[in-house]
Amino acid sequence: MIFSRGWLPGLTACLLSCSPLLTSASSSHKQQCKAIPGTPDWPSPASWKRLNESLAGRLLQPPPPGAVCHPGQPTYDAGECPNLLADWSKLDYHHTNPVSTYWNNWSNDTCLPYPGYPCSGQGYPLFVINATTARHVQLGVRFAKKHNIRLVVKNTGHDFIGRSSAPNSLSIWVHSLKDWKYHGEGFRPKRCKTTLPGTYLTAGSGSQMWDIYTRLDKMNQTIVGGGGKTVALGGYLTGGGHSLLSPYYGMAADHVVEIEAVTPLGEVITANSCQNQDIFWAILGGGGSTFAIPTLFTLKTHPTPSLSHLNILIITPLPNTSSIIFPLQAYITSQFPSLSTSGLSGYAFLLPPSTPFPLFPNITNGIGGFFMSCVVLQSSPSSFPQDILSLWDPVLSHINTTFPLSANNFTTLTIPTSYPSFLAYFAAHHDTTPAGTNILPGGRLLDAPALTRNLTALSETYSSLSRGPQPASSIIAAHLVSGPGVHTHPNRFKTSLLPSWRTSYLHVAIIGGIALTGVVFGESFPPLNETAKSEAYARVLGKDEIIKQLAPDTGAYMNEASPIEEKGWQQRLWGENYDRLKRIKRTVDPTDVFWCTPCVGNERWKQVGDRLCRV
Repeated sequence: MIFSRGWLPGLTACLLSCSPLLTSASSSHKQQCKAIPGTPDWPSPASWKRLNESLAGRLLQPPPPGAVCHPGQPTYDAGECPNLLADWSKLDYHHTNPVSTYWNNWSNDTCLPYPGYPCSGQGYPLFVINATTARHVQLGVRFAKKHNIRLVVKNTGHDFIGRSSAPNSLSIWVHSLKDWKYHGEGFRPKRCKTTLPGTYLTAGSGSQMWDIYTRLDKMNQTIVGGGGKTVALGGYLTGGGHSLLSPYYGMAADHVVEIEAVTPLGEVITANSCQNQDIFWAILGGGGSTFAIPTLFTLKTHPTPSLSHLNILIITPLPNTSSIIFPLQAYITSQFPSLSTSGLSGYAFLLPPSTPFPLFPNITNGIGGFFMSCVVLQSSPSSFPQDILSLWDPVLSHINTTFPLSANNFTTLTIPTSYPSFLAYFAAHHDTTPAGTNILPGGRLLDAPALTRNLTALSETYSSLSRGPQPASSIIAAHLVSGPGVHTHPNRFKTSLLPSWRTSYLHVAIIGGIALTGVVFGESFPPLNETAKSEAYARVLGKDEIIKQLAPDTGAYMNEASPIEEKGWQQRLWGENYDRLKRIKRTVDPTDVFWCTPCVGNERWKQVGDRLCRV
């Protein structure tokens, strides 16, 4: 059935009477802007009814999720509101809702579940197709193309840069595409003459990491996958996909050998190295919601490794230690290229002076220093813990002889742990980032020269990044998620991933804070506060520019990069691949059925108010 949205008639009336964009009903009107309720090309109720019937009742008209907490809204429920408030910061709630995303600003804060805030559906899609087959996706694409409707794609809503939601749109919700087939004796891509050796998994694009890792673990296998339970294959693989296992095995996109997808023309195609090669290359790293909507991926699996894990913490609670902390951080990160080559990967956090840190709540004036959660793959069970401790021994020895740690009350803490499988590690260390806030991400890739060429410049960069209006905004994440496996992977030329991944080691990201509930990525700002939002944008741009001075020619990981389309954003996200990606976009989607930002080929359109119009 179509779920009723009680506020839709009022919204339509306002659009008819209030919007200056609706003054023209000429035949060229359709070419200038996407249709919205009240324009001549918006589908009639009968058209929506026929679409729903063709989908066997899978067309939804969901209310904004926060409406249950707002008296006067049709779905207001005083008994349910406390449950929603308790769940609003949890990822699991948002990925099971057809329109909600993890971060409020991507729906323009239009219906938060808090007292005193306004509530409307203005920031959300008007209709949602709950797709469970490629046919459902196909029908949705064809309908949007025929009626000139803005089309968006939502998977779980784990989208840092806001491509999963848009006003006045039709959304295709691919969360339920969870087909599964394990190939234990090789895989032969369609129309290819050769069977690829090894083990492979064919899974729907809505398949999530926890489910994949759990099912594959029963066969002693795993994939190069994401660090969060709710991350799904679709958005992860189209962005390239970095992983704790990437320095060993390569990027996630390097492992894809076949894709089933729905094109902007509404055709279901198979893409691999033997057919539809351009679109295969473009999807793997060129971004989601751009070239096609993937419905199935087939990717290589690996025997699940045993891992040696280490939490290493080097901190001081004393004030006025900037002269030591930033050179210390620069030295440690300068060792990351050699540590990666030796088999280390992990997630580090550079803590400037006076950073609150949840592991030490008794230190009320904050701390500064370095924290890292890192792993190496065990060569044998007996190799633990020396396999990982031995990598750090020369680094710690140099620190002890170079920095006056004892005089400045530094504390060094190392906690090694052994895990028999990747699933066992993941169960203990998966991402617990809180949802339900407003954030803007930012960051950049750093290669070996940026990390090793000039430690004074590196130290000064960390010092500059630490300055901010609040201490939490100055934390820097340094993800050691690239290395030999990424640099030399045999499929590195078969994806459209930003080429500088093949020479970089660190994905440096702006962090809003660290709490026991997880890491807060990006610069945060309060809702419905344009001044605070502008200030957050300025901070992201400023910090990105500081990092860029270290490595002006690298770029950023598109799935976690700043969404701000400043000058040169295309090269920042795709480098030398952008021109070819744009040509493919123009070929497969000449009328821009798919549009998002920041996405390949989006230069011909711009969101004006709540409507998408040609530039």
